[in-house]
Amino acid sequence: MKVILVGATTICGRISPAGYGSLLDRRRLEETRDNTGASIMGANTLRTENPEMRGTNGTLAPNRIRAIISRSGMLPVTGKKLFEHAPKPLVFTGEDSNSALQERLKGKARVLSLPEGPHGLSLQAALDVFAGRGVESVLIEGGAHLNYTALAEGVVDEILLTIMPFVSGKHGSPAFADGLKNLGDPFLELELLSSEPVSTGELFLHYRIKKME
Repeated sequence: MKVILVGATTICGRISPAGYGSLLDRRRLEETRDNTGASIMGANTLRTENPEMRGTNGTLAPNRIRAIISRSGMLPVTGKKLFEHAPKPLVFTGEDSNSALQERLKGKARVLSLPEGPHGLSLQAALDVFAGRGVESVLIEGGAHLNYTALAEGVVDEILLTIMPFVSGKHGSPAFADGLKNLGDPFLELELLSSEPVSTGELFLHYRIKKME
């Protein structure tokens, strides 16, 4: 299975709030969704935004899986478009949160438990669920903790990163990947596959993760 991590940051590495990307960046994301079999997003992104994970032309492919991962199961439901349109999303949660979440999301989503991994719920276990449903490629859409977990577990193959022409500088605001320890020794190494500056001032970067020999 191929796993792609996608995101956009300021030049100081902070995750960009929704709405700051250009139409070109949005198109890039939507086309990547079109070419992958599933998307998975962290719960905090659902809390702070109103994502639907649509493809180009506003499409929701009937066989494409849209998933949220939340260990606590404390997800907002009212007013969230993700739960209003078919296909029903898949929600991964911890075993101790499953029953309550099943009740809250009855008829709105499919809820599955994941085992604990080294950095929270196991991303590899989530990928195994996707594989069991015939998915060959997965898009990880953030946020900071989910990105860190995916990279720390070593499940990511490629990164699509948009550097936006903004500076945040705010201390403590979420970075592209946030965790307790370095991802490598001291860094996780990447191989640049392509670099494309565009007219909006954004820079589209495509990396491959250098796997350990």
